Amino acid sequence: MTSTQINEAPALAKESAAPAHNRRPLVRRVRDWLTAFSFTVPALVLFALFVLTPILYALYVSFFNWGGFGAPSDFVGTDNYTRLFDDPVFLGDLRRGLLLVVFSVGLQLPFALAMAVLLNQKLRGRAVYRMLFFAPYVLSEVITGVLFSMIFAPDDGLADKVLGSIGLDSLGGLWFADQDWVLPTLFLVMMWKYFGFHMMLYLAGLQGIPAELHEAARIDGAGPWQRFRNITLPLLGPTIRISVFLSVIGAIQLFDLVWVTTQGGPDHHSETMAVTLFQFGFKRYQIGYASAISIAMFLISLVFALAYQRFVLRRDTEGALTTMRGNR
Repeated sequence: MTSTQINEAPALAKESAAPAHNRRPLVRRVRDWLTAFSFTVPALVLFALFVLTPILYALYVSFFNWGGFGAPSDFVGTDNYTRLFDDPVFLGDLRRGLLLVVFSVGLQLPFALAMAVLLNQKLRGRAVYRMLFFAPYVLSEVITGVLFSMIFAPDDGLADKVLGSIGLDSLGGLWFADQDWVLPTLFLVMMWKYFGFHMMLYLAGLQGIPAELHEAARIDGAGPWQRFRNITLPLLGPTIRISVFLSVIGAIQLFDLVWVTTQGGPDHHSETMAVTLFQFGFKRYQIGYASAISIAMFLISLVFALAYQRFVLRRDTEGALTTMRGNR
């Protein structure tokens, strides 16, 4: 054997071994994809059946003047959607929904944050306080609505009796039956019901902040407000952003509390989009128009969710993806 043949032998061996070596990662990738696909198929099937199909069917029905009996046949095109912008009740629903969002983000969440900061301190019996403040969230919306319907009943309700016993009879009123007070009263019920949930979110976020940071800032002479502004708030940012998102989506889709307490009254002054949808769909049997309202609710929620994720949650999601990639 010549020296040239001897030098070429290892190269030929490497070339013959290369295809088998390259096939292994390909087989492994295909196997990983098949495994992932097998796990996601059940979720995709359930999503298609119980989420995507109802949305597409509601979109289809929204183009018909249909009462819910038989097959939809009276095609009206986009008339149900143009009717939305001429309906003062639906336009009022948008305004009231915006007010509830402002109340929730501007009052409920700061109050929940303040209570979380307070209960994160070393207080005697703080576990009991946490349980008491979180307990309303455990109650169903129906129970909460019935309870506060009795509390705010005119004249005979607990609220009026308490105010009368301390000489503040003038502050009592019709509550849910008053057009000017029904929305603030409804918000008080919402705040009592949901602030404990957001408080627990903030508590979980606060307990994830290293105590060494506060201790170092205290040694450097930072006061309580400086530590809260420069340490607590920035590190609690992702939790606050998720809390705001949940609060806004909940206000847009609010139904149970309103229906049990006021059914949208008096004179539509507490009505929300979900209540209007229910009224037209299950009370007046105008399924086509109710479907158009449902599509409008879906689009409002979807646009908000996408915009919020794009402009507000982008930094949080990018950080999570970077961490996941770094751990691989």
